[in-house]
Amino acid sequence: MIVSVSRRCDIPRFQFSWFMERIKTGFADAVNPYNRNQVKRIPLIPVREGMNSDDGVDAFIFWTRDPRNILANADELTERGFSFYVMVTITGYPIILEPNMTKTSKVLQAMKELSKKIGADRLIWRYDPIIITSVTDEDFHRKNFDFLAKDLSGSVSRVIISLYNEYNEAKKRFDAMEKHGDFKMIDLGGGIYDLLADISKSANTAGMEIQSCAEEENYSSIGIKPGACIDAALIEKFCGVQPARDKHQRSNCLCCKSKDIGAYGICAARCVYCYAR
Repeated sequence: MIVSVSRRCDIPRFQFSWFMERIKTGFADAVNPYNRNQVKRIPLIPVREGMNSDDGVDAFIFWTRDPRNILANADELTERGFSFYVMVTITGYPIILEPNMTKTSKVLQAMKELSKKIGADRLIWRYDPIIITSVTDEDFHRKNFDFLAKDLSGSVSRVIISLYNEYNEAKKRFDAMEKHGDFKMIDLGGGIYDLLADISKSANTAGMEIQSCAEEENYSSIGIKPGACIDAALIEKFCGVQPARDKHQRSNCLCCKSKDIGAYGICAARCVYCYAR
């Protein structure tokens, strides 16, 4: 069983003490976000030889914007017999879009230290979402991505990018901001290819593989192949298991099956564009 920690909220940043307590207890109760009366108990013990795969954890997949708690507990997780890899979202966006973010310099430093501990192959950078606005225009993204890529060169082997998708609640927030004159959304149209091509070049120069996440368009012609965040190939490499693709995700999502133990609506980061708020 693959356990996602978590698409729905930043457990590593805000609830990691709870997570480690659940590790010691041996399970977590996950509430169905679409029917709160449905609660499923998820075993949080390592899979052992002869054990049914649904009764233990083959791998944890961590999603976070601040990996410092994972860094502090990585040795204990390994000693307890857990396999895992970590995806860190770092965009360096202005406070108007990310009002409660850890300083970029602290996140970058933690990523470098975590890479030394677990290896660059088990640390993935997410530059996600790429959102084009009057405060994060094309020039911003070119300079910002290039700076981050150079700083993380050698510490991560892969970067995953995705373009902003409009969700109803996020749209309401953006509409209110535009109404008050705080900023303006920008539609690049076909110009997005030029921007992504430059981002791809920056990633390659930094020695990183670059993939897209659940995009309708295929950007392979500019060096960005469709990828998976919960990646069956990586999981097989580190754990020796071959999980099946998750058919319940978006049609263009290539992630494999997992159990998510997070909850929507509890993340304190409060990023304006987030679908999970």
